[in-house]
Amino acid sequence: MEKALGHSASFKSPALPARLLGIVALLGLLFLGNLWVERPLLDQSVTSFYGMDQYKEGIIISCGIYVILAVALNLVNGFTGQFSLGHIGFYAVGAYVAAAVSTYGHARLFPGLPIDGSPIGVAQGAYPILTLCLISGLAAAAVGFVVGLPSLRLRGDYLAIITLGFAQIIQVVIRNIKAVDGATSFTGISRGDTTILTPHLTNFFWVYLFAALTLWIAYGLRFSTHGLAFLAVREDEIAAEAMGIPTTRYKVTAFVLSAFLTGIAGALFALYQPSLSSDQFSFVRSIDTVVMVVLGGLGSISGVAIAAVLLTVLPEALRGLDQYRLVAYSLLLIILMLTRPQGIFGREELSRAWLVGQMAAVRGWFTRRPPSAPALATGRDVMTMTRDRDDVDV
Repeated sequence: MEKALGHSASFKSPALPARLLGIVALLGLLFLGNLWVERPLLDQSVTSFYGMDQYKEGIIISCGIYVILAVALNLVNGFTGQFSLGHIGFYAVGAYVAAAVSTYGHARLFPGLPIDGSPIGVAQGAYPILTLCLISGLAAAAVGFVVGLPSLRLRGDYLAIITLGFAQIIQVVIRNIKAVDGATSFTGISRGDTTILTPHLTNFFWVYLFAALTLWIAYGLRFSTHGLAFLAVREDEIAAEAMGIPTTRYKVTAFVLSAFLTGIAGALFALYQPSLSSDQFSFVRSIDTVVMVVLGGLGSISGVAIAAVLLTVLPEALRGLDQYRLVAYSLLLIILMLTRPQGIFGREELSRAWLVGQMAAVRGWFTRRPPSAPALATGRDVMTMTRDRDDVDV
């Protein structure tokens, strides 16, 4: 006990200079990555050795958005042990709120944005994208609170069904809102002879900045006192309630925070696509996100992030197989789930100890172990064997 207390007491968080240095390094890497990805697309005179085009940029942006989506869903399905299928509804709320505010509020809030939807630089788009992501996240969090407060009193299959129902309700409501052309596709609005298109603000820098922020929030929450309460709810909700943990409040908190991050992902998606359609937020997209969480490992932050990137890139890597692409993709998923039913990482995080353990397990497959000696009987087994031997002698 003293060792455990001494170990916890000796643990120190990184000092402020180290944190500031890490933030500066992260921003520098993001700026370099943004130049690497976006510069050849903005300036046609700049050539790139890797042949960057709109298709490859779309894959890179989709990877970052799916990381945010999957890690946000992991807060509910992985940390608190619930099973939600309705997060695609919050994704749609965030996307349509960002598109509507950026176009209808263009004159008052963002008069400096181009109305033709042309991409702009990081510094020029900082205020608009931060404002739109905040508004979209708060709108999705408000909807998540309304949905989560009554539904999170349920659990298991019932919770999955009711969250799926709420997601379908959100989609139907959006389809019937004429202001955002929910029945067709929303590209912008017309003010007299002027057409204001949805601004193109999303780029590599902002997507991966929000992805890093999401990972930081998830890690900080996972290893905090509130994170331990989330895990207690996941392991045994009745025991957690008996220990004085308000399980409903913690489940609603995780649900609202997850909806907030999902709304930010929706805003990034809306500010990248030239048009929005309700078909882009179908039930299939929700299942894709759930598969990422399950495949990465329920509760594993790094595993879910890696699975999000893997499942985003894999269908495009198999595009050369033509009509067999989806079949091969499904077979690979089945093989992965048969060989690793607990997910790629299980409940562990990517670390040096995990890598050493996996390497030892792989070596064990190819190493023949000597037969182990039979274990010696002890305790009650010895008494039983002695009694049986005495009975035979008599």
